[in-house]
Amino acid sequence: MELVQQLLVASEKLHAHLTKLPDDKERDAFILAIDELLDARGKVIEQLQAQTLDPLKGHVLQPQLLELDKGIQERLVKVQRSIKDDMQQLQTTKKSEQRYTNPYAAVQVMDGTYFDGKK
Repeated sequence: MELVQQLLVASEKLHAHLTKLPDDKERDAFILAIDELLDARGKVIEQLQAQTLDPLKGHVLQPQLLELDKGIQERLVKVQRSIKDDMQQLQTTKKSEQRYTNPYAAVQVMDGTYFDGKK
């Protein structure tokens, strides 16, 4: 199979995989699959870049590849935002749990300290 066609197949697989965001339980497997698909696609891109002539320039599949790449980038940004939002939510939850278990942690009490008002 030609390298450009291999790139198209790898890009289509990645694009199709990124169409649906998983539940929280399936997120680890989803991210691992993304990583594997990106690695496979990256290897094909490296092989294309190693060639002396640019095989994509003027190729029939170039517009389709550019469109797929744009879609992949947009969807990866969505996945990244989703993960970032969940991490922020987790941090907020941790802080609220700490406040609930120890509500007086933020209060500074100066017990046992006496101030002499005389000069």
